[in-house]
Amino acid sequence: MEKAKKEGTAPAVRDGVSPPPAVNPEFLARHGRKKKRLFSADGYVEGILSGNNAILSEAITLIESNLPEHTAIAQEIIAKCLPHSGKSVRIGITGIPGAGKSTFIETFGLHLTRSGKKLAVLAIDPSSQNSGGSILGDKTRMQKLGADSNAFIRPSPSAGTPGGVASRTRESILLCEAAGFDTVIVETVGVGQSETAVRSMVDFFLLLMLAGTGDELQGIKRGIMEMADVVAINKADGDNTAKAELAKHSLQNALNLFPVIRPGWHPRVLACSALEDRGIDDIIGAIGDFVKVTKKNGFFDEQRKAQDVIRMHDTIIEALKNSFYRNEKISEMKGFLEAQIREGKITSFKAASELLDVYFGRQKDC
Repeated sequence: MEKAKKEGTAPAVRDGVSPPPAVNPEFLARHGRKKKRLFSADGYVEGILSGNNAILSEAITLIESNLPEHTAIAQEIIAKCLPHSGKSVRIGITGIPGAGKSTFIETFGLHLTRSGKKLAVLAIDPSSQNSGGSILGDKTRMQKLGADSNAFIRPSPSAGTPGGVASRTRESILLCEAAGFDTVIVETVGVGQSETAVRSMVDFFLLLMLAGTGDELQGIKRGIMEMADVVAINKADGDNTAKAELAKHSLQNALNLFPVIRPGWHPRVLACSALEDRGIDDIIGAIGDFVKVTKKNGFFDEQRKAQDVIRMHDTIIEALKNSFYRNEKISEMKGFLEAQIREGKITSFKAASELLDVYFGRQKDC
């Protein structure tokens, strides 16, 4: 070894290469760290009406926020955008996980944008019951549609809201309409009661199903089928084509037994393949027929008015809930009563009654 060192043949040990900084220092020197922009309500409205998708996205973030300082400006934005809303066709899309909702929406959306339509997709991702976090991966799953200049994709967490829709989805629809989008899709997580929630905020309801897995039998359940304006059997390709056609006829026969709920419209069952881009035009045509029929007989506008009433009640319930849990006295009592319930010293009903008595200032009988 000593000989090798003297002859210079031993390997030299060099210092390692330091990792680069997380943020380019030259960029920071030129631009600094950008803070989150917070415009005035008029600034947000101006950006929304001009079709600025970045400002639209920021405004939706504001209205989804639970921070009290955001509530006032969010309500002002909504009020000023309201006169510019209402001109789109609102489409709800739901289906079980694995039905191909994201692939379908991308293929369906590209058909619309290529025909000159402007499409907004409000995609709702389920939130973790433990951490409250969401993956929000719809932009990743819909890369082609996300790159389309006539499309806007906004993923939002359900944040524990029952029904698989975000708490501010109704307001987000209004902002998208004010931004000039003539078609708005609400994609739900497709679990439990999501169908009921989305039905109450859209004009047209599309249920995606699969054939050959037993799911077509689940679809015959009256509740969900009565809500659907069109049932689409997706993945009708390859070896599944014949099964899809069989499921299509079986479901159509089942639908024909139901009474007409939306005047002038009999729900249709269609087969499609979003992957192979087949049958999509038939679904677009069915939506067009639905809008034409229901606008002519007045149902379209009446349904919108009924949904406005539902929005009022939902707003009241949410405002009361937020006010209740932000109350200082409630915050002080809640932890103690929760511990009492766990120890079996008080019933859940009694604990709730005590909290409500304090919140409403009700005097207890002596």
